Order: sequence, then structure tokens, then C-alpha cells
Amino acid sequence: MTLKICVAQLNLVVGDLTGNSQKIIQAAHSAYADGARLLLTPELAICGYAAEDLFLRPAFIAACDDAVKTVARELAGLKDLSVVIGHPTGGDSRTRSVAVQNRHNSASVWREGVMVASYAKRELPNYQVFDERRYFTPGDGVCVFEAGEAGFCVKVGLLVCEDAWFEQPAQLAKEAGAELLAVINASPFHVGKGRERESMMRLRVEACGLPLVYAHLVGGQDEVIFEGHSFALQSDGSLAGRAPSFVENQFSVVARRDFDGLRLNALIEAERSAEADLWDALVLGVRDYVGKNGFPGVILGLSGGIDSALVLAVAVDALGKDKVRCVMMPSPYTAAISWIDARDMATRLGVRYDEISIKPEFDAFRVSLAAQFAGLAEDATEENIQARIRGTLLMAMSNKFGSIVLTTGNKSEMAMGYCTLYGDMAGGFAVIKDLTKTIVFRLARWRNAHDPYGSCTQPIPERIITRPPSAELRPDQTDQDSLPPYEVLDAILERYMEYDQSIDDIIGAGFAPADVEQVTRLIKLNEYKRRQSPVGIRVTHRSFGKDWRYPITNRFRA
Repeated sequence: MTLKICVAQLNLVVGDLTGNSQKIIQAAHSAYADGARLLLTPELAICGYAAEDLFLRPAFIAACDDAVKTVARELAGLKDLSVVIGHPTGGDSRTRSVAVQNRHNSASVWREGVMVASYAKRELPNYQVFDERRYFTPGDGVCVFEAGEAGFCVKVGLLVCEDAWFEQPAQLAKEAGAELLAVINASPFHVGKGRERESMMRLRVEACGLPLVYAHLVGGQDEVIFEGHSFALQSDGSLAGRAPSFVENQFSVVARRDFDGLRLNALIEAERSAEADLWDALVLGVRDYVGKNGFPGVILGLSGGIDSALVLAVAVDALGKDKVRCVMMPSPYTAAISWIDARDMATRLGVRYDEISIKPEFDAFRVSLAAQFAGLAEDATEENIQARIRGTLLMAMSNKFGSIVLTTGNKSEMAMGYCTLYGDMAGGFAVIKDLTKTIVFRLARWRNAHDPYGSCTQPIPERIITRPPSAELRPDQTDQDSLPPYEVLDAILERYMEYDQSIDDIIGAGFAPADVEQVTRLIKLNEYKRRQSPVGIRVTHRSFGKDWRYPITNRFRA
């Protein structure tokens, strides 16, 4: 006798209660027809994760309650099927203070239209991108329910995401009779997070001696990506199964008893490289941001440089060539090879490509400002004017045609302020905002060696990868004229920004004091710029977004 468990690894939309409900219903019918008698949906599946301040609206909580009941009614005829649904509960419409005290991140178990168990998340994360204590209060109960058919039932201990990172919730479930842990999750992606989850859940399994099924969300939600990668572990911590990453999937796990307890069996998806994960995260992020928000396509400035080249390749893999448009906007300082390489890449990918010279506008600005700037040498002011002309042209085309502008700045540039407000920062979505320049180069080479979506082999001309990076805003300009080499800059940035190492510690690690002082000073000076940048895809454990909340006015040095 066995129990077949289906993990509904779903791509949900925050606030789309009807659409999310239908996905759960469809997954349940499909799983039931396949023999499953337990369906696990992700954390807060009914409303999507994370709904942020929607949780503060009593009408939202009430609508979530109604959606859960709708799902339960639709599945009432599926005999012996237990369905775990993640959703918010509680709150009170009388006062906000009462509402916060009573609201929970919950899951309920439904069987033939009847709720047989419920559970409120005990451990509420409040770090990195998480802010759950703003919306919820911790639960204090234990949930163990039976799943299966007459003659073979399994006692399942239900946990929600962060609960499984602590010892007590799992131990309490075991003491209440659980034979199997089912963990429903919405755990944001960063590079290496999948291995971290498996390692942590292995510790949990080894501590409590119970097998575990980890059900995870997939999809993009604003800056956050969820990559799926659901999995199952045996009671000794060994891997029993792993679902594909970055795609919706109905991941099946079969549980059977032997003399040692429950044994799990499932397909095991192969481990992936960091580059493959990064690429799929960017592609999914673009596809979902554009699709879920209803944009007809995207437009970007193609400069002939590495950053815009990488963004173009991601966009085509995400949306297809027909929804991508690029514009080359040469200035008097644009090198001929930039034109050639931009045209070459657009041709390789088959996207619409236009050229609009900014020389007339640039000349007009200089004429208009001549009297004001008389006697002053040209400097970054004139460089920024060029970037702002380009931003204006792209935003005008976005307004006219409805396509969203993808910005092309990387994390190194955002850290240093090597970007122009209302210029190259103008746009709606920052695709590579969380990739350092060294990772941009590495990922470009990876994409030229792989064609995961069948869009184009070697989409990025080799010279774009090998030539020195330049903004081309003055004659013979390169990025390294004013910045340390990127391999140095990025290493300092990682230590200071992502791992909170002090200036003295970084210098003590062997970096030149002048480089460390320059990089850390520019990070602090340019906080005001980053506050005005578009939302972008988070792929590291600390991005310039919800992870980074530093004051603009700040004189602390360390």
C-alpha cells in the first residue's frame, strides 16, 4: 500500500484570487486522476506571496476566506483527497491594531469539502526581503492530520516554511504522532539557495527522524523570484526526489511503509550550475513582470556594450523576438564598432532594431546652456545630458507604444553611482540590477555557450565581451578611467555590501586602502540615486532593494 503525494509547484499572481483558485482546482483534479491522495500547495497560495500591505485590508482577508471555500466546494467530490491550502486568516475590521494581533500566515487541510485541520505559522521571518512580523502574529499550535485511503493512511505533520528552519515545530509534530513532515513554502531565490534549503532540511530530518516533503512556489513577483526546486528527503536525510527548477510542475512523491518507517520515492532532477540558475531566474523575472503586469513588450537602448547585450539576450529568451525592440542612439563619441556590434546582435536575435542619433538634441542642449556655462570646461554635466536624452527618447517610445523600458545598469554601476538619474536609470524594470560586472561577463560567456530556450546560438558578438567597457560619453573613455578594476571593485562590494565586513577588515584582507575607501565612499554617496532606481530582479542574498535599507543622510564610516 502506498500514498501518492502531489506537490503543486505553481506560478501564482499576488491578488489574483480567482486565477490562483483555479490553478489549485486544476492541479487537484489532475493529481487525483493520477492517483494522488494528498495535494500540497505553496505557502499563501490562495493570494500569492508576498501580498505585503494587502494583508492590512480586512476586505482582502475576507476575499481570501471566500476563495478558500470556493476551492473546497469545487473539490468536495474528490473522495479521500486531502488538500493543503496556504492562505491568510484572521483580522478584525474594527481596528487595525486588533487586526494585526489576530492575523496569521496559515494553512488549512480540506477533505471532501470539509476542513479537517488548520495551522498557523509559528516562526515569522523578519530579515532580508521578509517582513512577516508587520502583518502576522505567530501561531502556537501543532497540526497533524491523516492522508490516504481506507487501509493505508499516513499521519502528516504540517509546517509552513520558516518553521522547518527551527527544531521545535518539527519535534512537536513528531510528538503529536507525525510520520511525515509536509513543508509548504515561499522561499525567495538567490544563487545557491536551493542547496541551502536541502542542507537545512537534511539537518531537520536527521534531528527528528522523519521523512520530509518540501513544496515550493515558482514564479516572479516584482523583484523576487521563486524557483520551485521542490524536493523530498528520506528519514536519514538522503535525497528521495527533486522537482525541476523555474517551471510549473506537479511533483509526485510516493510514500510506502517498510520495517524502518516511511520510505519516499520520486524522480530526481539533476543539480544545476549557478549560471543556469541565474539565467533562468532572469528570464523568469522578465517574463512574469511583463506578462503579469500586462505589458505588450519591451524596449531597450542597445549600445554595443556588454550590459545592454546581456539584457537583450535575456529579453528575447523570456518573451520571444517579436515582443522585443531595441534602439541604438549614437552620440558624437560612439565608436564605429559599437554600431557594428549592435546591428550584428540585433540581426542574430531577429529583433526590431532602430537607430536614432542624439547629436541634434545634444547640440541643442549645449546651445541652450552656452550662456549659463560660459567659461566652464565640459565635464560629467555634458556626459549626463547625453544619457538623459536617450532616456527621454526611450520613455517617449514606451508611452507611445506601451512597451516597458528595460534598464541595463548592473550592480557594480548602481553601487558606484556610475549611472545617470533620468538617463540610463530611466525605465520600468532593471533586469541585471543585482549582477556585478564580473558576473555580467561570466553570464554572457555562459549564454554564448548554451541556448536553453532555442532563441539563438551565440547571440552576443565576441567583441562585445572582449572590448574594455565604456559609457562612450567622451572621447576614448573606459570605465577603468575612474574606477578600480572590476574584479577588485566587485570583491570589495561583495564584502562590504553583501557580507557587512568593515572597511578595516577589507583592507586587512589585502585590498588597497585607496580602492576600499573609494568604493565604500561611493556606495554611501549614491544611496539617493538607488532610491530612485526602478525595481529589479534579486538574485543574490542581498540586493539593492528590500535587503538594503540604509539612510541617505549618513556620516558613519566603518
